Amino acid sequence: MPHLQVVGLSHKTAPVEQREKAALTPAKTRSLLRELVRHPLITEVAALSTCNRTEVYIRAQDRAVAEEEACRGLVEHTKIARDELDCVRYVHGDERAAAHLFRVASSLDSMVVGESEIQSQVRATWDLAMEEGTAGPLLDRLFRQALETGKRVRRETRVSTGPVSVSTVAVDLVSDVLGDLGGRRALLVGAGRMAESTGRALVEHGVGELMVVNRTVGTARDLAVRLNARGAGFDRLAGELVQADIVVSSTDAPHPILTRAHIEWALAERRDRPMVLVDIAVPRDLDPGIAGLDGAVLYDIDDLEAVVEANRDGRRMEARRAEALVAEEVRRFVEWRHGLAAAPIIASLRSMAEAIRQGELTRHGAQLDNLAPEERERVEALTRAIVNKLLHEPTVRVRQAAESGDGLRHMESLQHLFGLEVPDRLADAAREAGAPSPAPPAGAVPPNPLPRAS
Repeated sequence: MPHLQVVGLSHKTAPVEQREKAALTPAKTRSLLRELVRHPLITEVAALSTCNRTEVYIRAQDRAVAEEEACRGLVEHTKIARDELDCVRYVHGDERAAAHLFRVASSLDSMVVGESEIQSQVRATWDLAMEEGTAGPLLDRLFRQALETGKRVRRETRVSTGPVSVSTVAVDLVSDVLGDLGGRRALLVGAGRMAESTGRALVEHGVGELMVVNRTVGTARDLAVRLNARGAGFDRLAGELVQADIVVSSTDAPHPILTRAHIEWALAERRDRPMVLVDIAVPRDLDPGIAGLDGAVLYDIDDLEAVVEANRDGRRMEARRAEALVAEEVRRFVEWRHGLAAAPIIASLRSMAEAIRQGELTRHGAQLDNLAPEERERVEALTRAIVNKLLHEPTVRVRQAAESGDGLRHMESLQHLFGLEVPDRLADAAREAGAPSPAPPAGAVPPNPLPRAS
């Protein structure tokens, strides 16, 4: 039976120094997916990479192969070394892997419990795997249900109430240092989704002036229009640093874009006006050495944990309710996966019974031809009802056995007793979804449906 496996690291197991090394760019993600799915024992792959986690989801015939290939792929496509990865990685299989993704999509595994960004990140992961053709029936169902679970948690609990996003927490942290943001000038470095979210949080906190600087000027100006701000290219970055009281950086650059020397020069030009810098990028945009400068206060994404902790107390009860919903959804996923094993057998059994019913109607066609149409329909309904009632109990019991994980033995018995053969298309569907598919008994011949009497 194929296995579902997730191999990864997160803010719970690795500091930002290691998470930034393991971060996957979109191009590297595509390359990783294509490479892994070429392995003969791996049939489906998806990779999730955010500022707080990098994870690889694999459907494979062998657990050990899935784990080793995921680790090897991460080392080859990122900057993390194998010994570093081995110290911080986690591995979950099958039901636990599904439960992990459902918790991730519900933001229960996030640094900020209840944050909203993770839903779009999980969806982007699913979309990319589908686009690359590396997500088949199992991962398609897994990610689809994970997103549905996340929506249900937000709809049925209050786990997302209060400041929950990384962007909002970052701005709260700035407010704790500077107090009222009215009259303050803020500089956003980067113009992506995180920059927009942070910009909106700054506007909501009443920041006096907002500037967006991005490598692509058009992108900066587009975001600036949405935020009622100003936009410019990186050529304006040095001058804007001198004016900024708040700097929030969230680019996807592979190396720091602001060094200690940059900020030291800007502070000298500011004449004793302090600057608060928040780096919410992974890999980090800001040189950690900035923290040692007089007049500069630097926070990176791990520093947000203190603010997060203050928000957690009020959410713990709601999180417990959310965990119960996740457990319920995991049971549904497991039942779906196990239930697929029973589907080919049930279909074959019903096909055989229907063939017998049709055959008997054909054999007595001469007598039935003399019946009025409404009488003929009553005979049809009666025979269908008899078949359905006879098959109801074994159908229910086989499905229950499959959902409990004890279905293979019962399905083999059913095949043997009735001489059933599983249609290829149904057996293939079960195998594709990762369900065990029993082999047809030797010499079994599938019944051919007989023509209905005219």
